[in-house]
Amino acid sequence: MEYNFRDIEKKWQAQWKASGAYKVSNDSPKPKFYVLDMFPYPSGVGLHVGHPLGYIASDIYSRFKRLKGFNVLHPMGYDAFGLPAEQYAIDHGIHPAISTETNINTFRRQLDNIGFCFDWDREFRTSDPKYYKWTQWIFLQLFNGFYNRQTKKAEPIANLVKAFEKEGNTGHGIPHDKFVIAKTGKRVFTAAEWKGFTEREQQDILMEYRLAFCGYGEVNWCEALGTVLANDEVVNGVSERGGYPVVKKKLRQWYLRITEYADRLLEGLDRIEFSESMKEMQTNWIGKSYGAEIAFDISGNSDKLTVYTTRPDTIFGVDFMVIAPEHALIKDITSSEQQQAVEEYVEYVQSRSERERMAEKKISGVFTGAYAINPFNGAQIPIWISEYVLAGYGTGAIMAVPCGDERDHKFANHFNIPITNIIGSAYDGKEANATKDARLENSDFLNGMVMREAMEVVIQKIEEMRIGVRKVNFRMRDAAFSRQRYWGEPFPIKWQHGIAYPMSENELPLELPHVESYKPGPEGEGPLANIPAWTSRELETNTMPGYAGSSWYFLRYMDPHNDTEFCSRKTSDYWGQVDIYIGGTEHAVGHLLYSRMWTKALFDLGFISHDEPYKKLVNQGMIQGSSRFVYRVHGTNKYVSLGLKDQYETDAIHVDVNMVDGVELDVEQFKKWRAEYETAEFILEDGKYICGTEVEKMSKRLYNTVNPDDVVNKYGADTFRMYEMFLGPVEQSKPWETKGIEGTHRFLKKLWRLFYDDVKGKVWNEEKATPAELKVLHKTIKKIEEDTERFSFNTAVSAFMVCVNELIELKCNKKEILESLLILLTPYAPHVSEELWRSLGNNSSILDAAFPTLNESYLVESSKEYPISVNGKLRTTLTISLDTTQEDVEKIVLGNEVVQKWLEGKPHKRIIYVKGKMVNVVV
Repeated sequence: MEYNFRDIEKKWQAQWKASGAYKVSNDSPKPKFYVLDMFPYPSGVGLHVGHPLGYIASDIYSRFKRLKGFNVLHPMGYDAFGLPAEQYAIDHGIHPAISTETNINTFRRQLDNIGFCFDWDREFRTSDPKYYKWTQWIFLQLFNGFYNRQTKKAEPIANLVKAFEKEGNTGHGIPHDKFVIAKTGKRVFTAAEWKGFTEREQQDILMEYRLAFCGYGEVNWCEALGTVLANDEVVNGVSERGGYPVVKKKLRQWYLRITEYADRLLEGLDRIEFSESMKEMQTNWIGKSYGAEIAFDISGNSDKLTVYTTRPDTIFGVDFMVIAPEHALIKDITSSEQQQAVEEYVEYVQSRSERERMAEKKISGVFTGAYAINPFNGAQIPIWISEYVLAGYGTGAIMAVPCGDERDHKFANHFNIPITNIIGSAYDGKEANATKDARLENSDFLNGMVMREAMEVVIQKIEEMRIGVRKVNFRMRDAAFSRQRYWGEPFPIKWQHGIAYPMSENELPLELPHVESYKPGPEGEGPLANIPAWTSRELETNTMPGYAGSSWYFLRYMDPHNDTEFCSRKTSDYWGQVDIYIGGTEHAVGHLLYSRMWTKALFDLGFISHDEPYKKLVNQGMIQGSSRFVYRVHGTNKYVSLGLKDQYETDAIHVDVNMVDGVELDVEQFKKWRAEYETAEFILEDGKYICGTEVEKMSKRLYNTVNPDDVVNKYGADTFRMYEMFLGPVEQSKPWETKGIEGTHRFLKKLWRLFYDDVKGKVWNEEKATPAELKVLHKTIKKIEEDTERFSFNTAVSAFMVCVNELIELKCNKKEILESLLILLTPYAPHVSEELWRSLGNNSSILDAAFPTLNESYLVESSKEYPISVNGKLRTTLTISLDTTQEDVEKIVLGNEVVQKWLEGKPHKRIIYVKGKMVNVVV
């Protein structure tokens, strides 16, 4: 009986679908286990072999946990809103809903072909009004909520209003430390004052507290394209598409007040299993720091320049100030002599994205002509502008200490700014590189102190002088939560007289209207601003960003068909946290932080019982492309094989890997690839054209992508699944090599022959297993269970190969052994496992079998293969029972023919026997 893998796989995929084999209950006596893949965006180009890596890993683990007796939730859906679909619509004239549907159908077909155990009854897409109704609902909870710094949790905004009515805002300071009340010019108000404010004034104040709030922010505006561009769509001040000028423009934007959760986001990292590198990335992004804000007087000006610094003790070494090009003081402090230079520089910076500014290594800046005054020694400090200072971090101004900071030192040298070589205190407990006399002259109260002591003294001093305050700062900024785009969730907000009013919950979902044009609205607003039926209702014209739907989708999978709640409390209590979350590191910061913040907010407001979404995170690596190259002799249409290319001047050209067998090019297929290659001539070596190779990112542009459909059709889904795991550790990146898959395919054929012979047919039997066979089985049970539990799938695949080879050597075709082996193999190769399981006479599915129980007694060694040496040189090996006495061991060794040969008839002097280790005969 032949192993017809494609017939087998199609048969069982159909039967599992018909029987609802992967349907998961929310009401089960079994312990729960939730396995989740990061939310995929269904690309129009379909999957290549690199995409399913994480899905296969999660599928194996889900099936494994099911065999171990868990009720396993393993769902799949689609992150379907976002810019790619809208851009495709603009370029090709196809509505995003249509292109998204097409992409999803392709995605689903490819996944089904590989045989995943997803509960497709829970499938949803973020662009479905039935789903985004609840995204809008959660937004309303954030809009109608605030972060109570006293209780350290989110609460309804109604609680804040009650507090204002009773005692003003003395117990609830305004989160934005630059906001002042227009009517009073102050930041605090009494209960009486609150009651005297107009509705507009009250709502403006409340907007400063809401977890989802509206403000004004800068966007990248491209007049020629008539649209707002994302940072990664701007390159060197022009649009990536078309190369048109881009300028900064202030538009009304929605934000999430994630900064209020900064401390809890940091603290939560101690309670979840993320890699140390992932925790470090999140910690650095949040960027908590301790220091002080210091207000510097400006010479000849009534304004003050406020600076945040983590090293206030270095104030004596400040040689210049640097402020962000967006700083509000620039117009007021710039001298007339420097006005033109400043304006030109600011205009230049406005054309650049923040990402470019942060990555820029070239030093740029301009002097304002103004000077700040050092409050300790009266020194005048020049104020400069530079793009490396960002307006959103701290106060948008820094005090530069060239003798203690490399970046400041380079800036000073570049612009010939004098360096005083005084920093004020020690670094890391060591004396500063200033002389003792200079330190005493400028900062005698700091002399001899280590850094922490000096910082504390300076902070106390500036607070005594009323020129500054102790400050905890965060690098993380409130998250931008709106886009001037069409394909996204509409905000459930109406604007009346400048006030944002939330829609009522029974008005949800606010559905996205159909449009024929995706052009932006007036003044850079979103396309919805062009729809009279929309604007006449005074609805918000921005839409939510792509991450809106993906910030909470893991909760909807628990209860996807609930029309009355986003997820019932009973169901969310049952499933709780995601037990294992699998995805790429590209979502290390944004998605993970946003989803963690949403979870904490929903927890605070009483909707769920856990405040962290994921218990454990596994980041899979990339499967890289193994590119192939042909070498064209320069200026000709001749192509020279790899081994001969150094004899010619050549140009390396990427060639489609699908027309290369290993490294040998199919020259006829190459000639048919493009018209320009029809007349190609080839300089061969040994009658073959050998291609060059290089490991690169898998990309259609590099012609090194491989379609999983092609691999599955040729080798089968089970082979594909096991080969992806066999390539190396899940967390590491590794190159794909189609040629290597043949070894994994041979393994499954060997497995098949333990059950069926091509000539004899059925060969399995019901004889009792021997101790040697049981030892092989239980050694494999132990290895597979341990490796699968720790996601070491590559070593588990190797263990399967070793097991099958050992069973073949033992001529073991016994049902008692093979049945357990198939259960072990099921998570990795479910189709062939189910087929052979049924052929053994089992009526129930192998999916519902119990994972084999390890019996350690079978692994206890009863004998040992000893190396036998004569005068210290290895001559042979002998297998001897471990309970054999030394006297009997000596008799066995001396009676061996090989040992007798090397003794050459001479008597031995002694025998050194180390039990369980070795035997050495000394002559």
